[in-house]
Amino acid sequence: MVEKPHLLCYPFLMVKTLELAMTKAAALPEAAQEQLGRALLEQIDSLAKLRTEIEARVRELDAGLGEELDIEDIIKQARDEHARGA
Repeated sequence: MVEKPHLLCYPFLMVKTLELAMTKAAALPEAAQEQLGRALLEQIDSLAKLRTEIEARVRELDAGLGEELDIEDIIKQARDEHARGA
């Protein structure tokens, strides 16, 4: 198995980026830190929920429970929703 070097570097870079963000956040007033903390936790929770939903849908597809979609219909629905501002 060939390892992909860019995948090995990602966790290190992510940690360094998070450390930089935390360092900068520490210099902010306490109220701003609290606001950032709440926003970050909300984003993490949202991503965790999305990951759980994606994993469930992948299991459904793997079990053969998927259905064929009409891509043109999906595009039309998306355009209609966008036009309505939804």
